[in-house]
Amino acid sequence: MPDQVPVKMYTLSTCSHCKAAKKFMADLGVEYEFKDVDLLEGMDKIRAVNELRKINPSCSFPTIIIGDKVIVGNRSQEIKEALGLS
Repeated sequence: MPDQVPVKMYTLSTCSHCKAAKKFMADLGVEYEFKDVDLLEGMDKIRAVNELRKINPSCSFPTIIIGDKVIVGNRSQEIKEALGLS
């Protein structure tokens, strides 16, 4: 596997697409950072939503950032391409 680019995800703990995206990353052996936005409180939640709005104004989940590429939704082929795995 080539050097891994940073991967960050904005997710919801109750979202089936978010859970599938996390599983897909784990199955690929990809390390990632994530925020379950619905589980955050107070200023942490406000900051996370503001960060998310900058990259995905519709605030839909999952929003996945791989390097400088933003992928909205659990799009396995796009994720693999962004990771250099296809």
